[in-house]
Amino acid sequence: MITGRGKRLGKFEPMSQDEKKIAAARAALAYVEDGMKLGIGTGSTAEAFIQLLAEKVGAGFKVTGVPTSERTARLCVELGVPLATLDELPRLDLAIDGADEIDPQLNLTKGGGGALLREKIVAYSSKMFIVIADESKLVPALGAFPLPIEVNPFGLEATRQDIVDAYTALGHSGDVRLRVRDGQPFETDGAHFILDASFGHISDPKALSDALHAIPGVVEHGMFIGMTSIAIVAGGDGIRTLEAPQK
Repeated sequence: MITGRGKRLGKFEPMSQDEKKIAAARAALAYVEDGMKLGIGTGSTAEAFIQLLAEKVGAGFKVTGVPTSERTARLCVELGVPLATLDELPRLDLAIDGADEIDPQLNLTKGGGGALLREKIVAYSSKMFIVIADESKLVPALGAFPLPIEVNPFGLEATRQDIVDAYTALGHSGDVRLRVRDGQPFETDGAHFILDASFGHISDPKALSDALHAIPGVVEHGMFIGMTSIAIVAGGDGIRTLEAPQK
């Protein structure tokens, strides 16, 4: 369960989904301090954050970002946000990113945009990981959003069948489909493919994570388990800040 009570910061008039993303991004910006080494996420909510961050940088705020995708890197360069690589800055102060699902323990499903591997590496390399989202991303359990699984193209069908066997052994069922864009397999920034697994409900994320990691062809999956420090969620009645359970 969530140990920290949801803190409601202010009241809002009814907002569109885009306005909720901007509100969550603005609230997250308050955690960014001058001089920080910052992991910068991928996706529409992260892009709202980048826009706001760029305004502060333009006003003299000092920060160095490590992008989680080539798309994010291009936007940061375009808007004037200074960047470095994770090799240059292997330990980060903070990472801020969006999510496709957030469960009550602040476990996440990520990877709808295809950047899950780099997102997870950057989040793991950060002292603090903040996820920003609108309230539609809150779920009672992970699994309604298809789980992205990044895989090596070599032996693709063997890996797909191994994934089916793994989740069947755990009592799950559902389709595992290759992500396709413009008639071709979607390719990640790391030159991998993505299999999207539709489970409907993941009863034990840790057990499924362990089973997927045991498959040689699986590079990484989109469940972020026990990694989130804070979730900033924008809803119709304002902003809630949800704190991760104490370990």
